[in-house]
Amino acid sequence: MSGAGELRARQPKAIHSALAVLEEVARCGAGVTAQEVSAGLDMPRATTYRLLNLLVQDEYLVRMPDLRGFALGRKVVELAHLVAPAAPAAPPPPQAAREEMARMRARVRGGVHLARYDGDRISIVDPDPDFPLSDEERIVRHLDASAIGRLLLHELVSTGADWTGLVERPQVDVAALATEIARVGYARQLGELTPGYGCLVVPIRDMRGSLVAGLALSAPNVRVERPAELLDVMLDGSRRLAPLLG
Repeated sequence: MSGAGELRARQPKAIHSALAVLEEVARCGAGVTAQEVSAGLDMPRATTYRLLNLLVQDEYLVRMPDLRGFALGRKVVELAHLVAPAAPAAPPPPQAAREEMARMRARVRGGVHLARYDGDRISIVDPDPDFPLSDEERIVRHLDASAIGRLLLHELVSTGADWTGLVERPQVDVAALATEIARVGYARQLGELTPGYGCLVVPIRDMRGSLVAGLALSAPNVRVERPAELLDVMLDGSRRLAPLLG
């Protein structure tokens, strides 16, 4: 843990205290304040602040957007994924859906991909073989990294589900992302995974209105930023796929 050298004389106790702080944040949930952690552990406030700052610095914790509270960070999520049993792979889409994807790819110049959503998990179930995704592992792990993840992040925010620990950058304005997606009806990302290229994703919902999948277009930034008729093609494709995937 960076910064722990200053506590070397009492290192075992310092490590124990840091783990206790981490456990207290996990127990209390996202948004717990330093004062609440201090009181819950009966720990001096100065020590609590120092340990919280060290854990944030090393990405075991993140500050909430209002800067007053804390939540578990990406390293805790990564550790949990390493020790948890691997989730079963999402089944491939039915033949009718694959045929619809092939028709979409014939109409669109660019990569057309199909992602499945299950709770807070993403599976790329039909990637475009001619336009491979640039970083599939990052896309499925960090919801703020791509349009595919941002669409799910918007859904989690909208339904009040816990999204903390699922973003790569603690400083990302999740509320602003969700508001933009709600306004335009789709998610997009411009040049953040591959310079000069972006991604646009439209939702696919089941009969109850739940988000089950995303239809993604990867293309040069200018086509994603001003999709024009491409957006109509993607929306039409999502409507055709909905009864096949719901």
